Amino acid sequence: MRLLVLGAGGTGGYFGGRLAQAGIDVSFLVRPARAALLRERGLRILSPLGDADVPAQVITADELRDAAPFDLILLSCKAYDLESAMEAIAPAVDAGGRVLPLLNGLRHYEPLDARFGFDNVLGGLCFISATLGAEGEILHLGKPASMTFGERDGQAPDGRLQALAAACAQAGVDHLYTPDIAQAQWTKYSFLTALAAGTCLMRSPIGTIVAGEGGVDFMTALHEECLAVAVASGQPVPPPAQASARETLTAADSPLKASMLRDLEAGQRVEAAHIVGDMVHRAAAHGIAAPCLQAAWTHLQAYEAQRNA
Repeated sequence: MRLLVLGAGGTGGYFGGRLAQAGIDVSFLVRPARAALLRERGLRILSPLGDADVPAQVITADELRDAAPFDLILLSCKAYDLESAMEAIAPAVDAGGRVLPLLNGLRHYEPLDARFGFDNVLGGLCFISATLGAEGEILHLGKPASMTFGERDGQAPDGRLQALAAACAQAGVDHLYTPDIAQAQWTKYSFLTALAAGTCLMRSPIGTIVAGEGGVDFMTALHEECLAVAVASGQPVPPPAQASARETLTAADSPLKASMLRDLEAGQRVEAAHIVGDMVHRAAAHGIAAPCLQAAWTHLQAYEAQRNA
């Protein structure tokens, strides 16, 4: 299997690097400056699951047009970079590759389907907290590092995903190849939206929020609003997954915060519209009241407006 990874940032760099470390044919599609750095130094991963220095096979946009076809294209960009990401990977899709997006939320599927066709866009998600260090190294910030993927409803079984599962097993990457990717996506989306909305609105980690009077009730209400949208969308989250998420969202002394809050604290652009805003709009479309989510969405819009002023 030939795998193309768009970029070599925290998420793509980590999973692509682990697969390359195990001998899988992985190429990183990067800009010329990043390509020069990776060719010179390789890809360094610093992780509680084990550090690694991996020789990186890189390719630039100009080189991609003449490259041999890729089986899968791993897409893990920020949602607000989706348009430029689609433009970058288009030659690989045109040559027969299928796209496996690992973006947060669900909003990206509509533009991906419109650009590349439903059958060329598979279903995926991941759990990882990773970022780039000052020297371009991958900093894995916590032990969770897993991928979940599968064919979307109406897609025929794809041997490329079976090959990816085998590659993940070979590389020791935690993964799940599931026949019900939609349920897995809604389970994560409902949890992540509550986490991002709560920690961004309060500018605090979970432990600080729930230590205050009403904090547990607030985080619970956020999650309930998200779960109601999942039900209305025909993808109810299974009770065990609800309980696990609720435990995490209300855990005392927890340092957990959404990556969106880390971006916000750094004054960076955030994926607010793609995650919290999209959930608010889905709730409104189903006639579901979501006052806690709306408060967080208003707060995030104000942040973006102030940032762009």
